[in-house]
Amino acid sequence: MTRSDLNTGSHDLPVSPALAEFMLSGWADGEQHDLPADDVAGWTGPRRARLHARFPGERLVIPAGGFKPRSNDQHYRFRPHSAYTWLTGDQSSDGVLVVEPDGEATLFLRPRSDRRSGEFFRDRVYGDLWAGRRATLGESRRRLAVPTRHLAELESALSGGAVPTRVLRGVDPRVDALLADAAGPGDAEFAAALAELRLVKDAWEIGQVEQAVAITTRGFEDVVRALPAAKRTSERYLEGVFWQRARLEGNDVGYNSIVAAGPHAATLHWIDNDGPVRDGDLLLLDAGAETRSLYTADITRVLPISGRFSPLQRDLYELCRRANDAALECLKPGAEWRAFHRAAMTVLAYGLADLGVLPCSPDEALAEDSGLYRRWTLCGSGHMLGLDVHDCAAARASTYLDGRLETGHVLTVEPGLYFQPDDELIPAELRGLGMRIEENVLITDDGYRLLSDGLPRQADDVEAWMHRIAS
Repeated sequence: MTRSDLNTGSHDLPVSPALAEFMLSGWADGEQHDLPADDVAGWTGPRRARLHARFPGERLVIPAGGFKPRSNDQHYRFRPHSAYTWLTGDQSSDGVLVVEPDGEATLFLRPRSDRRSGEFFRDRVYGDLWAGRRATLGESRRRLAVPTRHLAELESALSGGAVPTRVLRGVDPRVDALLADAAGPGDAEFAAALAELRLVKDAWEIGQVEQAVAITTRGFEDVVRALPAAKRTSERYLEGVFWQRARLEGNDVGYNSIVAAGPHAATLHWIDNDGPVRDGDLLLLDAGAETRSLYTADITRVLPISGRFSPLQRDLYELCRRANDAALECLKPGAEWRAFHRAAMTVLAYGLADLGVLPCSPDEALAEDSGLYRRWTLCGSGHMLGLDVHDCAAARASTYLDGRLETGHVLTVEPGLYFQPDDELIPAELRGLGMRIEENVLITDDGYRLLSDGLPRQADDVEAWMHRIAS
């Protein structure tokens, strides 16, 4: 027995022929002819030219991706692949950028529903009456300053001749299947190149990250104001407060917010956000707003829920702050990427020794064949930041983790300490404490610029800031 035999599926009433015919008549043209080019359009052309120069004489195919099911017939809100957006400025689903061997680029898009067909009122995923108005091909061409063609023409456009082709795979299954015969090791190199080209941010991108940081700063202030209400509810209240700011001024949060009160702060990526918010505990807030151009911030602060650190909390906070300061001092063009992590870890290892928790000397713990200090600080001290919270992750280690800092890199600096509630190798008063200060940083010609300096760093300043906002 088939699904149709059971008469399951849509709960909509059948559309009669008379209604179908009636729905196709009486609609205005609606084409927007006076759209100016988007600001980003002046930057995407040179980005595509850089990509073409990396692979001259080859066809390059970069898809946006499509909707992903959440449950049954519900989909997650669409978010395009970052490489696609970086090269086009487009954020619509199903689009595919094709750069031909001569460097000419074309965007294949699913345009606005044609009112001469029934898609606009029948299709729940793409129909304008269900999902909202999409741009026409002409509107996209004017806004994005790149030639556009209908997505239905993609297959025929890619079928002519034996053209060397590289594809950003794993993004759109339909594109992968269409170009299955072209798959090869060159695709992995292509994905790495797309990430590496984004390592150094241009001036427009830096402005977008600055905007994301500014929105995030206001979101952190909102959270401080909401602490009294959160004490009556849970971490979820604070998550919602920050999300409201991100949606109001930006596109969304750039990643799942970590709203970790009390012992939850010892879980590095706590996102359940369903625990109590109590005076005397700390709140570790790791959150970032994503701008409408899809650039994100990624900031962490530890806040005393009562407004005041206890002596032990203050000591641990200042230890992490000193580690952060040591890391920042290493940031300049030409410095090894891993240098700032090593500097932070040295401070933390000696601090752990002072706390009496290391089973050996700090120098022994820091040795490559040991690393015992890492029991309490497992993760790295930072990562690239931009269109993705962990930006350019597909870049080769030789140009990223084993590489050197360059002017225009945007990164986080975030050494932390995490004492698990069930760790019997540490004093009871340390158990369940988590500490991380995370800054967003731009590498400049002569060093660095702290983008997240709108939020306080030192313990005294955190307390004064919280008091001022809550007053």
